[in-house]
Amino acid sequence: MNLEGLHLRALEPEDLEVLERIENDVEYWPYSNQTEPFSRYTLKHYINQQTQDIFEVKQKRFVISSALKKALGFIDLFDFEPLHRRAGVGVFVLEEYRTQGVAATALRLLHVFVTEQLNLKNLYANVAKENSRSVKLFTAAGYVAVGIKKDWNFYRGAFHDEVFYQKSL
Repeated sequence: MNLEGLHLRALEPEDLEVLERIENDVEYWPYSNQTEPFSRYTLKHYINQQTQDIFEVKQKRFVISSALKKALGFIDLFDFEPLHRRAGVGVFVLEEYRTQGVAATALRLLHVFVTEQLNLKNLYANVAKENSRSVKLFTAAGYVAVGIKKDWNFYRGAFHDEVFYQKSL
């Protein structure tokens, strides 16, 4: 895949189908602490709320978009703390675009945005220990494992460790 022209953009009504597909896929629920599907109404409302300022709602979802405006995935800021100049980050790339550098490029773009526009000093990510793709992604992007939350999340009939990664910008 040609990563030239890859950019981050706001959610738009046209993204409803892909958002619904991802948010309602039970395979991904353990990693987002989700326990039930979202209605189309709720997701439409969520998209419409994206006009709210990150300083007000403390979170922002960006679409990882190709030059042709095709949604390749999402990258989120959450737990935004402007006073402490930090936020959490989560990345999701659609299956057909994984292992092509999309997530790494999106993280680099996000790092520029949060440094230049939000004046952040630290980003962090909570990653399931067994999620080797995410471990590799965040480690390669300069995030450092600073702690392990033992038996932190329960899914698929067992407790799982979660690793806390941090990057100073």
